[in-house]
Amino acid sequence: MSVIVLAGTIGAGKSSLTALIANHFGSQAFYESIDDNEVLPLFYADPNKYAFLLQIYFLNKRFESIKQAMKDDNNVLDRSIYEDSLLFHLNADLGRATDTEVKVYDELLANMLEELPYAAHKKHPDLLVHIRVSFETMLERIEKRGREYEQLTFDPSLYDYYKELNKRYDQWYEEYNESPKIQIDGDQFNFVEDSQAAQAVLTMVEDALKDARK
Repeated sequence: MSVIVLAGTIGAGKSSLTALIANHFGSQAFYESIDDNEVLPLFYADPNKYAFLLQIYFLNKRFESIKQAMKDDNNVLDRSIYEDSLLFHLNADLGRATDTEVKVYDELLANMLEELPYAAHKKHPDLLVHIRVSFETMLERIEKRGREYEQLTFDPSLYDYYKELNKRYDQWYEEYNESPKIQIDGDQFNFVEDSQAAQAVLTMVEDALKDARK
């Protein structure tokens, strides 16, 4: 069984590339719970109160998706479980989580990582695909998809949050060593709107997956 996971900041195009990859391989796509996530709007309205609950919610849903994804080959998850720590620790650094919450979260994540059911003989995905976009592209994509609670007009302080989040992904990708990985330049390859760019990215993913299987 092979599992492909995507990574990237808000608005990087993870869901779009997930759909492209799943369609290319004729496999199933598993998406992060966003539109039906009752906690996410609460978080944006009061991040200090709901940061911990939101991350626990995501962690639980992510683990459930991983188990489902293992039922067939080449299934694709639109966000990796390995990013959860980055997102929560950013919120903790911004004073949105207590030391106790951080300790509980880190211990829970560590326990879950030990039990990842990618396959009986392995604990990691076959390939991680990281979509890197500039901060400017990130803001454009967030504005374009139009979720009210994500907009800078809803909360201007999100500007600094988004900027720091995008910055931290660079270091996160450099340090990621849980599986084979590939980075896609989301500014150079606009796979959402350009079919040629989409095909180029799919070729890169397919080649990387072949190399990972060797």
